[in-house]
Amino acid sequence: MDFSSFSSAEQQAMQRVIENKQRLDFMRLYAGLVERCFDSCCNDFTSKALSTKEDTCVSNCTLKFLKHSERVGARFSEENAKMMGQQSK
Repeated sequence: MDFSSFSSAEQQAMQRVIENKQRLDFMRLYAGLVERCFDSCCNDFTSKALSTKEDTCVSNCTLKFLKHSERVGARFSEENAKMMGQQSK
């Protein structure tokens, strides 16, 4: 989005809004990751330390979740670029 027609103060305000939205999106992503991997992997509460099995599960879950998020972001960017190309024709 082009904010060049906005005053400097308006541009700064918009930048803060965008940064806040990005921060909230990241926090939602992180919270979802924690909840999903905890629910899937942590089920033995007899010790405060993770077992080897739980630790491996959490590592695999985290890696899978992050790869999935990366792939979804890439596909979104591809589709967005395609739509922007079609609009400029």
